[in-house]
Amino acid sequence: MDGILAINKPRGMTSHDVVFKLRKILKTKKVGHTGTLDPAVDGVLPICIGRATRVSDYMMDSGKTYIAEITLGSQTTTEDQTGEVIAEEPISPDAFSAEEIDAVLQSLTGPLVQIPPMYSAVKVNGRKLYEYAREGKVIERPARTVQIDAIRRLSQPVFQDHKVTFEIEVVCGKGTYIRTLATQIAERLSTVGHMSRLTRTSSGGFQLDDSLTLEQLAMMPLEQVQAHLLPLERGLKDLPHIEVSAALKDRILNGQKLKQFSEPLTGETVLTYQNKALAIYMPHPEQDGIIKARKVFN
Repeated sequence: MDGILAINKPRGMTSHDVVFKLRKILKTKKVGHTGTLDPAVDGVLPICIGRATRVSDYMMDSGKTYIAEITLGSQTTTEDQTGEVIAEEPISPDAFSAEEIDAVLQSLTGPLVQIPPMYSAVKVNGRKLYEYAREGKVIERPARTVQIDAIRRLSQPVFQDHKVTFEIEVVCGKGTYIRTLATQIAERLSTVGHMSRLTRTSSGGFQLDDSLTLEQLAMMPLEQVQAHLLPLERGLKDLPHIEVSAALKDRILNGQKLKQFSEPLTGETVLTYQNKALAIYMPHPEQDGIIKARKVFN
């Protein structure tokens, strides 16, 4: 069984939990996810099976879309609804308008500098940040630039109990923390806030509407599951592709070095034959005019 499945991960499960259950359902050990979703987050989790596990790294780099609920007026240790409240600022119904919120959202599009939250898996000095956080330590974290392609408000602001909530949709690149984005929205509105709910609706070109639940898969015979598997080529859609001749096919599948093509490879490129991925090749770092195999799909 080889291919990619889009799973609708429920809240309360880790990405590893999903992989563990799928190994039992599909009766195969070669199952891997394409980047973790926090237990409190639901939505699209593309899963690679069999040979497709070799393209999971490339899928992690793909763009993602989220729907998030933002709550202004309280700040938490984790920047989301799972943490302890550490600051509160009562908000009156006339504190800011929907138009002011929209203006802030637009100001956050494009390249955006973020500092990873303490409760995250980012490593500093060989340890994950959440390990420091669980010890009550706050350490300096390196800032990094992420890409916010678009943000739009999906609902009217709702004022209740001195707080305001609204939903947004975010289209973003790799490594974006939506909970950190929630605190940045609050800061630009001169208050405090956190992300109170999050759903991933798209990842690597896979949509929530096309995703299957674990319950649905558990009820399917394996032949029916096979019909839902998408080819590993779907996980490589963001890389350039070059169709090669039959004469090169075996050499590529054997991982041999090749001369540069007439249209030279400038980075990692998928070499295909009859639209099937054979390998990923790249310019040789030490030999001019030569390309080498990065990954071979044989």
